[in-house]
Amino acid sequence: MVAPSDDKQKGKGAKEDKKSAKGKDEEKEPELSEEDLALKTNLDLMVERLGDPDPGVVKLSLTTMISEIRSATASMTSVPKPLKFLRAHYDALKARIEALPADQGENRAMLADVISILATTKELAREVLKYRLLGSTSDLGIWGHEYIRHLSGEIAEEFRVRREEDSAAPVDDLMILVKQIVPYHMTHNAEPEAVDLLLEVESLDLLESHIDEKNYGRTCLYLTSCCAYLPEPDDAAVLRLALRIYSGQKRWHDALRVALRLNSRPDVEAVFAACSEPLEKKQLGYLLARHGFALNLEEGPAAVEDDTLREALREIISNSKLSEHFLALGRDLDVMEAKTPDDVYKTHLTEGRAPAGAAAVDSARANLAATFVNAFVNAAFGQDKLVTVGSGAEAGGGSENVHWIFKNKDHGKISATASLGMVTLWDVEGGLPQIDKYLYSTDPFVVAGALLAIGVVNACVQNENDPAFALIADYVSNSDVNIRTGAILGLGLAYAGTGREEVSELLNPLVVDSDAPVEVSAFAALALGLVFNSSAREDVVMSVLQALMSRSDVELSTPYAKLMCLALGLLFLGKQELAEATVEVAKTLSERISQFAVVTLESCAYAGTGNVLKVQGLLAMCGEHITTDEASAHKTIHQGAAVLGLALLAMAEPLGSQMAGRVLEHLLQYGDAPARRAVPLAIALLHISNPDVLVMDTLSRLSHDQDSEVANNAIVGLGLLGAGTNNARLAGLLRGLASYYYKEPTALFLVRLAQGLVHMGKGLLTINPYHTDRQLCSGVSLAGVLALVFSCLDLKATIGGKHHYLLYCLAVAMKPRMLLTLDEEGRPLPVPCRVGTAVDVVAQAGRPKTITGFQTHTTPVLLGVGERAELATEEWLPLSPILEGQVILTKNPDYVAMDESK
Repeated sequence: MVAPSDDKQKGKGAKEDKKSAKGKDEEKEPELSEEDLALKTNLDLMVERLGDPDPGVVKLSLTTMISEIRSATASMTSVPKPLKFLRAHYDALKARIEALPADQGENRAMLADVISILATTKELAREVLKYRLLGSTSDLGIWGHEYIRHLSGEIAEEFRVRREEDSAAPVDDLMILVKQIVPYHMTHNAEPEAVDLLLEVESLDLLESHIDEKNYGRTCLYLTSCCAYLPEPDDAAVLRLALRIYSGQKRWHDALRVALRLNSRPDVEAVFAACSEPLEKKQLGYLLARHGFALNLEEGPAAVEDDTLREALREIISNSKLSEHFLALGRDLDVMEAKTPDDVYKTHLTEGRAPAGAAAVDSARANLAATFVNAFVNAAFGQDKLVTVGSGAEAGGGSENVHWIFKNKDHGKISATASLGMVTLWDVEGGLPQIDKYLYSTDPFVVAGALLAIGVVNACVQNENDPAFALIADYVSNSDVNIRTGAILGLGLAYAGTGREEVSELLNPLVVDSDAPVEVSAFAALALGLVFNSSAREDVVMSVLQALMSRSDVELSTPYAKLMCLALGLLFLGKQELAEATVEVAKTLSERISQFAVVTLESCAYAGTGNVLKVQGLLAMCGEHITTDEASAHKTIHQGAAVLGLALLAMAEPLGSQMAGRVLEHLLQYGDAPARRAVPLAIALLHISNPDVLVMDTLSRLSHDQDSEVANNAIVGLGLLGAGTNNARLAGLLRGLASYYYKEPTALFLVRLAQGLVHMGKGLLTINPYHTDRQLCSGVSLAGVLALVFSCLDLKATIGGKHHYLLYCLAVAMKPRMLLTLDEEGRPLPVPCRVGTAVDVVAQAGRPKTITGFQTHTTPVLLGVGERAELATEEWLPLSPILEGQVILTKNPDYVAMDESK
């Protein structure tokens, strides 16, 4: 029974095969129109004729074939018809070229051209390039864009293969093609592809000769964007090329931005000097002021001859008008009224367990928290309801008249007095008279606080009378330790990023003095790190290293030694390989601190570079499981620094920070306690003043962690995450935390701090070191944030202990997140502008919109994270291509007002 049914099946199968074959033929017939059929027959005939012994016939058939291929219009989704029909003959054509006699050179070249273009439809190893090299190497553009792209990819691959086999292998044949492809790309709006090809064949210098005013913008935008993903030294080479292009096109603002990104003082000075237009120079001044870059306008390459212009530039670069401009923003948004800590806590909204009675809360702690909240929320507004009111400076009369400063205990008075500096931030003229009287107090804590306040009020602002140094210098050698640390830190904040010689002369001896208390040396080192930020200044580096060598193991086990290591890191911030010699020296230090010093140094030196090798090294350290006991606890301290280093390296661009976020999530699950404790801080470092919902949820989860140190750092992290954003969701989370931790004084103190940070400057400030469309990282701002984050590695001894005034290091990072438009005289000029979510337009075709979902406002306006502004009127032209901070506008000479009456 089986056999017949099997035969039946076979018979049935055969019938079906016939049917399907017939069906296929039937399907194929209507697919080819008469025109297509004629083309196919013609091409088949041409291929046959290639076998003709007569060279003339061969040439004619090749010429016909080539003209058919060229004239075929290719859509983006389908292969051109001639190529489709010739694909079947690919192997036959390859065999024919081998058989062609050598005397038919021209025919061989033409046939090679045909095979090369046919190879684009096949997935074969570099055959497009192989036959292109056999064919004619002139005028590649006629074959179209798709062919050029295939060829570029294969050239890059061939170059890599040859160089891997022999680093001196000749590549001249490839370069002949490259020199034709690059001009084609540059004239066909494919600048990114030209850049990619030149990067692959290590000949970026060829690009410059093809730049003109039409294509420089897209080219440089791509160069500056891709440098984040290149290894050193390619990243610097790409930026230097962009700098040369911008300078050649006289785009000084763009050029200065690149020079600052290179962190190269000679380049910055050269660009500033080359810009001759006074108004443009002023706009460059605003960029330098925002970046915290001090320039010598009196002498040297950037000197300015014209006295009035020099004075105007000095005023701009020294940030003298910053307070005035910020208050203009405050008035415009109607937020001038001072706020109290209770306005921030909103205790009436927290249900249930509110701290009741004196037993529930340590009153001194509560007052200290209120001091900081008040300082942060009213920062830079010049008035508050606690420290700038009534001058009951002497504790006398009833308790009602006791000034707020004297409601704090001991070291709490330092922060309370220093908060005066924060409230009057940037307003040197208005702030110093209010602070001055406390310098004459009999209480050393108040004097220390007043000295710190002088530093805070002068942070990022250089007054022409230079009062800070004159007032503070004498106190540096005071016998009282608190007064000394207040004076030293005050100097560090007042001159952050300026590189002042006098500060070095004054503080260097304190760093190396092994008889001085270790905390004095550590604060002196930190102050020098802030002042000589990313300068790699040799004498300061040597002093800090010497201090680390001469201190005993007991002193090196304190949190102060970590501040010294951070100071070393700040000196090399962003300096990359320049730090290598110092890293070698750091390896020879006492084992208690050497690992921590090495990790901190490397992390700071490569901050924001995303250097893959360094990231892998840090990951290996974070993942180590080191078994320790009481005596060898120091063996794990470098893990905290390594975790922060991961965030530091990856914070420059969004892809890197996403990947770092994922790695940190793994560390939370599998890492040892020292690594886990630093994770919340690292997460916050990746999202400073950027309250991303997912990140907020992660930190909120960690703020209830069983390990109290993880929880405490998560609370600080929440504060940094939302610093200056007034984020309502975050404020609600923190209110919930305040009632959750109502019995734990340290945690409650930190929750209050975080609430103060979130409402910093009533929501008008940011401490994000990245500015100007996230393209530049201000070293000074980053240094201020790092000083706080690193001190949180020993939170109980620093912020939670008696060094809570380290929080004032944030003063150098605080900047208004505004767009303020100015007229040519420097007066605020209200104009309409659109503010929306920034769109990444790098390498996109045409002229895409740079913002989406915008709203139209009148300047001054607030800019949130990830937002961008553009003018909504053609009447004015901005002198800066990026609208952020202070922007000078000039009248548009071509503007014609629309007559609305018509």
